[in-house]
Amino acid sequence: MVQLLGRSTYHFLQPPVILASAAAGGKMERDGPLGKWFDYIDEDARFGEESWEKAENRMQQLALKTALQKAGLRKTDLNLLFAGDLLNQCTGSSYGLRGFMVPYLGIYGACSTMAEGLLMAAVYTGAGLAKAAGAVTSSHFCTAERQYRFPLEYGCQRPPTAQWTATSAGAVIIGENDGNSAGKVTIVHACAGIIQDGSVRDANNMGAAMAPAAACLLRRYFRESGTGPRDYDRIFTGDLGAVGSELLCQLLERDHIQISDRHEDCGLLLYDRKKQDVHAGGSGCGCSAGVLNGHILPEMRAGRLHDVLFAATGALLSPTMVQQGETIPGIAHLVHLRMEQGGNNGCSSNC
Repeated sequence: MVQLLGRSTYHFLQPPVILASAAAGGKMERDGPLGKWFDYIDEDARFGEESWEKAENRMQQLALKTALQKAGLRKTDLNLLFAGDLLNQCTGSSYGLRGFMVPYLGIYGACSTMAEGLLMAAVYTGAGLAKAAGAVTSSHFCTAERQYRFPLEYGCQRPPTAQWTATSAGAVIIGENDGNSAGKVTIVHACAGIIQDGSVRDANNMGAAMAPAAACLLRRYFRESGTGPRDYDRIFTGDLGAVGSELLCQLLERDHIQISDRHEDCGLLLYDRKKQDVHAGGSGCGCSAGVLNGHILPEMRAGRLHDVLFAATGALLSPTMVQQGETIPGIAHLVHLRMEQGGNNGCSSNC
């Protein structure tokens, strides 16, 4: 059962449950603050494959297979897969997941894809259209650099505003609420974003391109859900990095919305900026997916976080359009995650 609030905020009267999640990553991710939480790490980021693109395919396979094992499910138990990545034709997903033989809906939200997949899986399970659905995404530093910027061999110097594309894949299994969600993480609300354009043309400044979309999303979600920043333990965006995070707080403060005391960004959590050369932080679909599986969900399961907003952001960058003088639009999508403390209806008293 799903209730529409305002234009595009969904309230799940019986919130879907996160059954399991998993993440795979490379050496950079292992060496970051969250490395110990990754389920699978490959030292050279090739994952036993002969090309970077095939390595990304393999990452998605590993993440989904591990998540299914954790959930005690078989691939035939999944009614739907929502998956996407950064590559043309979403090859990381379509090639990587073709062997699972699960009904597949490819999605593209750039770096917001993890939240977009969670939103869509929650809507389908919350409406009774699927008993179990998967949300899968990935990014790879080498595939992204080759497609969007320069070949690695070129050795281009990156400016301070640039971010490091995560070599990571994440998979989350969402299931119907069977009425016994105590001790589980549920999805209480979801909000679909609106494309925003901050007139940014610099492909090495993704944070500034995405910040207006994050501000628009949070502003509208608070209004439509009747909540405010103080209703949440943390508000996670991703992946705005250092530049975009500062800009987001400034944009919201114009509307007297203060989030700085509880805001954290996935692009600033995945890596150690003092020890790792990632400039303004992390980026890529795998960045927010890695932080979700390697920080947010573990913290919630440990009881240290109760109500969390996960608002992944994406720069809808087209190299062709940028070369034609166009700007870089941004998008953001959001899910409200809650660690259920008790009760038997899957929804606490203040749902």
